[in-house]
Amino acid sequence: MRKINTFILFSFLLIINKNVRAISDTTKTSWFNNLHDTTKIRILAEISDSCDINDILQYTDRAIKIGERLTKEHPGYTSYIGWYAAALNNEAYYFDQIGNVKGSVNSYLRSLALREKINDSIAIAESYNNLAYMFQQQGDPGSATSYYKKARKIFENLNDTNGLINVYINIGNLYYWDRDYDTAVTYFQMGLELAQKVNDIKGISYALNNLGAIYNRKGWYKKTEEVYLRSLELREKIGNKDPIARSYHNLGRFYYNRGNLSKSFGYAEKSYSLAKELNSPDIISDAAILLSDIYYKQHDFEKAYQYLMTHIEMKDSIFSTETQKATLKQQVKYEYEKQKAIDDKEHEKQLAISAEQEKKQRVIIYAVVAGLGLVVIFSIFIFNRLQITRKQKLVIEEQKYEVEKQKELAEEQRQLAEHQKIIVEEKNKEITDSIHYAKRIQAAILPPDKVVKEYLEESFILYKPKDIVAGDFYWLETVSSLEGGLKVGDHHPSNSLQGENLVLFAAADCTGHGVPGAMVSVVCNNALNRSVREHGLTDPGEILNKTRQIVVEEFEKSDEEVKDGMDIALCALKLQSTSAILQYAGANNPLWIIRNKEVMEIKADKQPIGKFDDPQPYTTHNLDLKKGDVIYIFSDGYVDQFGGDKGKKFKAKAFKELLLSIREKTMEEQKKIIDATFQKWKGGLEQIDDVCIIGVRI
Repeated sequence: MRKINTFILFSFLLIINKNVRAISDTTKTSWFNNLHDTTKIRILAEISDSCDINDILQYTDRAIKIGERLTKEHPGYTSYIGWYAAALNNEAYYFDQIGNVKGSVNSYLRSLALREKINDSIAIAESYNNLAYMFQQQGDPGSATSYYKKARKIFENLNDTNGLINVYINIGNLYYWDRDYDTAVTYFQMGLELAQKVNDIKGISYALNNLGAIYNRKGWYKKTEEVYLRSLELREKIGNKDPIARSYHNLGRFYYNRGNLSKSFGYAEKSYSLAKELNSPDIISDAAILLSDIYYKQHDFEKAYQYLMTHIEMKDSIFSTETQKATLKQQVKYEYEKQKAIDDKEHEKQLAISAEQEKKQRVIIYAVVAGLGLVVIFSIFIFNRLQITRKQKLVIEEQKYEVEKQKELAEEQRQLAEHQKIIVEEKNKEITDSIHYAKRIQAAILPPDKVVKEYLEESFILYKPKDIVAGDFYWLETVSSLEGGLKVGDHHPSNSLQGENLVLFAAADCTGHGVPGAMVSVVCNNALNRSVREHGLTDPGEILNKTRQIVVEEFEKSDEEVKDGMDIALCALKLQSTSAILQYAGANNPLWIIRNKEVMEIKADKQPIGKFDDPQPYTTHNLDLKKGDVIYIFSDGYVDQFGGDKGKKFKAKAFKELLLSIREKTMEEQKKIIDATFQKWKGGLEQIDDVCIIGVRI
């Protein structure tokens, strides 16, 4: 009968679990303390599995302490271990949500060890799946694959369909991010077939959505559209808004890349509106950058800029919100426990002193009466002294008045000087804040490091602006990202490179540095994008010709003559299994190739991207590269830097010798050595120009 009553009471706790504070108070009552430890740990583990994220830790902590004590006191007793492991699993989930990766993995491993001890197969598979996901998120595909395979084996042995669907899709995601698309398709298809067999609509929608991403990568656009639309249809049937918003974005981006701006705009607006309703910063960010791209294509630059700013704000918000959320959770819990300890101690103290309160009250009354007598006597003495002091005070006040007048005059002069200083500091701060904001905007046009590494795996970019913003910039585009814009044939010369593996990248040096240089860099970066995206060019010489035309046209809109422009080295690289094909064109900036301990220099055309007296078409150089070749393109900031013992320029010869000496190093090691050499050479001297260097190993 005791077990039945305990179960009924526990069920009642779960029903009223919406009020976590009420449950917390209930668990402190005497009935809970009189329960068996096994029942206590079960109740605490169950509540931690269903309560709000902010309250998980207060239940898991208590459950884990009971589990640790039972393990020490009763090593042969095992009936509590399943709940002990469940509490650790919930603690790991909490740590994952607040960003404590190390704590999360540790708790998942402790939970797994307990589940293996009692041979709970389903729970063990759950732990394997959780650990695999953690390692996948942390970029450790080897560990993730190992744990996914263990989970899969258990689910297959137990014929657990839902577990298998989840594992198949997770493994497919792992291979997708490793760019092994064929293997990823195999696992997504396995998950899809199994989900269709048991009519798991949610599983079907996720498998179809993931297959759409791979079909899009492979260029199977009709199949991509079919599975994306089918996945959206199923998600709308379920009614879960978060996946629906993501499907809207996927379709919007798909139609954008196919050049159908009308459909793209419709889905992008739906995604943005639903994301705003959900208050989901990551989906808002994705939808905003898609809308910015669409408006840019439509030449509505004001709206394109507005949505670009929304995208940047949401990216900042994601980072800031997650950090503040984790910190706040820790702080609230700490303050709650600290205040509770203080209140308990104060209550005990009040009980201890209440017995003596009445006795001390009588002593206090006697002391007060005696004290009042002394006060009266002392007051008479003080009154007499005040009469003497008053006369002396009149003389002192007159002297003080003169001194105060002098101090006030000096203070007015000091305040005036301080006010002027504040005005100057505020103006400086306004200017500096504006430049820092401009830096964020300029950073938005640079390709992210993860994108560069995705397409140029063995590479580095050393980017060192002289000031907060820079005139130098680096640029990268790929054919696969321009599927809707390139028109292969009409705009490509016969010797131009084409294909999904084609990567275009450049190191550019615009006139000046700081704010003026940054403004020129925005114009030039836009001209490069238009040359490739709007005009469909992939031949480096043709790209530079069109870029020069666009830049000159932009600057000719001014009433004054503008001679600004840029120097640039532009490469088009198509990687093959053991070699690569490279096309290069340059405006004043050369290309260096290191092969067999020698530096080969491909010279640039001696004319800038900008207004020039006798402009000539830019030359495209076609080069066959071998595996192990290393190519470098750069601006002149590095070789022109003053330093060393005699304060002279570093120069190109020394730069070549440096690159030859480190040619066998990895690209990341090369970057560190090149940067350290620059800092040592510069010493205490000022950096004279922006620095941009790109290195790529074939």
